[in-house]
Amino acid sequence: MVITLLKESFLFAIRALVANKLRSFLSLLGITIGIFAIISVFTMTDSLESKLRDSVKSLGDDVIYIQKWPWTFGPDYPWWKYMDRPVPNISELDMVKRLCTKGEAFAFMVDANGTAKYKSNSVENADMVCISHDYNQVRACNIVNGRYLTEAESIAGKPVCVIGNTIADGLFGSDDPIGEYIKVRGSKLMVIGVLKKEGESMIGSNVDTQVLIPINFARNLVDLRNDRFEPVILVKAKPGISNDELIDELTGVMRTVRKLKPIADDDFALNQTSMLSSQVNSLFDVVGIAGWVIGGFSILVGGFGIANIMFVSVKERTNLIGIQKSLGAKNYFILFQFLSEAVMLSLIGGIIGLVITFTGTLIVGQFMDSVEVHLTQSNVILGLTISILIGVVSGFVPSYNASQLDPVEAIRSN
Repeated sequence: MVITLLKESFLFAIRALVANKLRSFLSLLGITIGIFAIISVFTMTDSLESKLRDSVKSLGDDVIYIQKWPWTFGPDYPWWKYMDRPVPNISELDMVKRLCTKGEAFAFMVDANGTAKYKSNSVENADMVCISHDYNQVRACNIVNGRYLTEAESIAGKPVCVIGNTIADGLFGSDDPIGEYIKVRGSKLMVIGVLKKEGESMIGSNVDTQVLIPINFARNLVDLRNDRFEPVILVKAKPGISNDELIDELTGVMRTVRKLKPIADDDFALNQTSMLSSQVNSLFDVVGIAGWVIGGFSILVGGFGIANIMFVSVKERTNLIGIQKSLGAKNYFILFQFLSEAVMLSLIGGIIGLVITFTGTLIVGQFMDSVEVHLTQSNVILGLTISILIGVVSGFVPSYNASQLDPVEAIRSN
């Protein structure tokens, strides 16, 4: 019974839409634009959010960054309070190691830029990351060729380096870079390892363009106390120790290291990735609302368009409705007949919108290597659900009115 009703309603809807092609097209246009706008925004934000979260995660969920500047943003950011703060230095790393009991690994890092050269090849804007030996214990260093720095090389400040995948490709192509010498900032460095290709990061330095150098060798190349190079001490929490527990201890440790008086404010920042995650959430919440507003107006217009067309359709087929009811058609059959037409119209508009969105993701994907853009199953379901709901809501009143027509009056209407 139900299957027969749905089948008959579906067939009536198809015939009605085919009989009025231009009117059907104009009616579903608003739904198509609305679904395209909403799902396109959500698809882009989902892709960007996923990439951004991966970039944040690569910084380490259990790592605290001791820096001069805090990771907070917004119009009320009191930058003037932090201007005169000292930057972390390598001697403070040793003291933090000695005093901190809740940290598992400790490292010091300075970030500078330069041009990497090998014979006639060069890669500009190479990210010269000057690191202490335990850096690989705090941040993952996935070596695909060669090896990491030895402790002896780090302590002695040997002229060796580990390079990112982009640096290796740009300087050596298909040749093996291990054992070769590159030049950075006028100094020769022997390549001892190549990092695994990670893809472009949206936060922090790009692993693929990094040149990892022992901090004790980097003293000859950069000023380790220069704020421009963003000196930072990294502390990884021991298993079972929360970031809050580690931050509480590090606050006391840093105040001791810098000999701050009890009434003095902290002259350092303890940053963690959750601070960035909260900023990411706030950003994409706003973008999501904007997507609903932009697409909502189009869908609203499309919904009114479908409702208007359905009222016209009921008016044109009043005589047919009267004949159907005189032959025994129940009210619910008439209701489903017209409601199916409205839902079908809206659903087709939504499907076209999704097809356009999918095509757009393929085109955009060709120009955005750093972000993988794809239409997710959840967004497809969302688009179809919205389309069906709009069809039901916009088509219910005209469909109900059609089902309540008196058969005698309906037949006489012509």
